[in-house]
Amino acid sequence: MDFYATCILYLSLSLLFLVFWKRRFTPHLLPGTRGWPVVGETLEYIAAGRGGCPERFVNDRATRYSSDVFRTNLYGEDMAVFCGASGNKFLFSGDNKYVTSWWPKSMLKIGMFQETPKKLDGKKKRSFLLEFLKPEALQHYIPVMETVTRDHLAMDWSPHKEVQVFPLSKSYTFALACRLFMNIRDPEIVSKFANSFARVAPGFVALPINIPGTPFNRAMEAGKVMRQELLNIIRRRKMEIAEGKDANATDLLSRLLLEGDDDGSVSYEMDVANKIMGLLIASHDTTSTSITAVVNYLARFPHIYQRVHQEQMEIAKSKGPDEFLNWDDVQKMKYSWNVACESIRLLPPAQGAYREAMTNFTFAGYTIPKGWKTFWTVHSTHKNPKYFPDPEKFDPSRFEGNGPAPFTFVPFGGGPRMCPGKEYARLEILIFMHNLVTKFKLEKVISDEKFIYNPSPVPVEGLRIRLLPHK
Repeated sequence: MDFYATCILYLSLSLLFLVFWKRRFTPHLLPGTRGWPVVGETLEYIAAGRGGCPERFVNDRATRYSSDVFRTNLYGEDMAVFCGASGNKFLFSGDNKYVTSWWPKSMLKIGMFQETPKKLDGKKKRSFLLEFLKPEALQHYIPVMETVTRDHLAMDWSPHKEVQVFPLSKSYTFALACRLFMNIRDPEIVSKFANSFARVAPGFVALPINIPGTPFNRAMEAGKVMRQELLNIIRRRKMEIAEGKDANATDLLSRLLLEGDDDGSVSYEMDVANKIMGLLIASHDTTSTSITAVVNYLARFPHIYQRVHQEQMEIAKSKGPDEFLNWDDVQKMKYSWNVACESIRLLPPAQGAYREAMTNFTFAGYTIPKGWKTFWTVHSTHKNPKYFPDPEKFDPSRFEGNGPAPFTFVPFGGGPRMCPGKEYARLEILIFMHNLVTKFKLEKVISDEKFIYNPSPVPVEGLRIRLLPHK
């Protein structure tokens, strides 16, 4: 009897130990759901943006599953969505340690040549880009930026009493990008690019169904046109360089061709086209929607506009009639930049970015398996009352002094992969604000015009603004 009792006790203790061991050391799987077969929760994600409230997708699931990280499935990929300042900090600091850069295949298919066996060295490409976009270099582009801005306002704004800001801002930022990145000044070529690009962007968040008539199919076709036109431009520029016509060019395309390891192959040309295409995609939608957001709030809040106008007029009065702004002038636009930051907090131009897990790792007690995709999103912090009290209120003073807490205001990301174009965007926005408010008073035609996300914020009526002269 004692023997059987001992055996039973031993077995019981062994089972209890195994249960404890399993609970102690078995990874905790992420809470959440994969959604529907194939499409996952992509439709719900898109619908939230189209409904004008993209943060609802994140907030609902963070409340239901976990306020730190939850599981979903977007674009056919198992995905961990990181939330809050701690989630942002973990992903930003974990680049090249836990996670690496990743983009949905649908985005790559639309925007990039896939058949490029020879790749331009990634470190060299990034160094070119960082050098091109660093403040020391950007100072020299101010006269070009302001020339393009003045011409745009004179041709597309001044002749009218009322304008649609969103389409105008898109044409302006695209023309400026073409000028600075590729030294393209021909309005016909710029217009051709812009028309194709207008069909490309909506495909990035569409279901990847390549059937004629779908947004994804239209984006795929437009992407082919843009890539081929880029190849044509690259080949013409190479001929100009060979003939000594472009030896002193400072645009990024010429730099890549002059100083890159060009072996004359088609694959090298395709890879250069990929770099330029990626830069156009990254810079165009974000800056145009940021400018639209700024104009929206300037026109909506006269007291905000008045303070910006006062700051900009003090700078304008210190300049000669045809004198351009300089770097010191831009540094004086502190309140204007606070207004811009508050605008993109409320209407963020990008919803976040994706990464891929390089190894199994844990966060907040949950395991993210190797190969899973991760997503950090502005929507878990930008309108979170924990970080921004009364989050729907437009209040530029949030950015005075030290500004918001670290990892809460993240329109440009963070860590080693922080958007390299942050200073470029800042310069473009402030130069536009200066020239706009010194020329016009602004008044919204539709006071409560709605914004939807596609994937960036888009005013449903194009943001109709009435232009009034200064007295």
